[in-house]
Amino acid sequence: TFDGKGGRDDLSYMNVKNSNFKKGIDALNQAIKFEKKDKLKKASKRYNDAINFFLLARKENINNIEILNLLGFSYEKVNDFFMSEIYYKEGLSIDPDNNQINQKLGELYLNTKRISLAKERLKVLSTCSCEEYSNLKNNIASSK
Repeated sequence: TFDGKGGRDDLSYMNVKNSNFKKGIDALNQAIKFEKKDKLKKASKRYNDAINFFLLARKENINNIEILNLLGFSYEKVNDFFMSEIYYKEGLSIDPDNNQINQKLGELYLNTKRISLAKERLKVLSTCSCEEYSNLKNNIASSK
């Protein structure tokens, strides 16, 4: 689940009860629960709801890394890999060393059979000695 905390800026404005960001987080968490229960139609609807809320939130705060990351993730969950890649790359254009986005983009490349690009993301993560590096490295190794 996502809590909306993870960016570098003060995100307190996003925790307003009815903010689009909060609605997006709620929809995303519901989608994940539906997916775990194998209720894929409901999950897909909630992922799309999350995308719509995150797009609205993005208009309010255009360069927020967390929103871009969640857009990338949500689009990936509805199998729109093209849009997912766009938002992950946009996030990296703001923060090229973001561990989470580098891992997710690497996994997206792996899932779309672009192994060399996944390895490039792994190389970016190689200096962090972090969980994201280990996860991506293991996923690349198990894909062979």
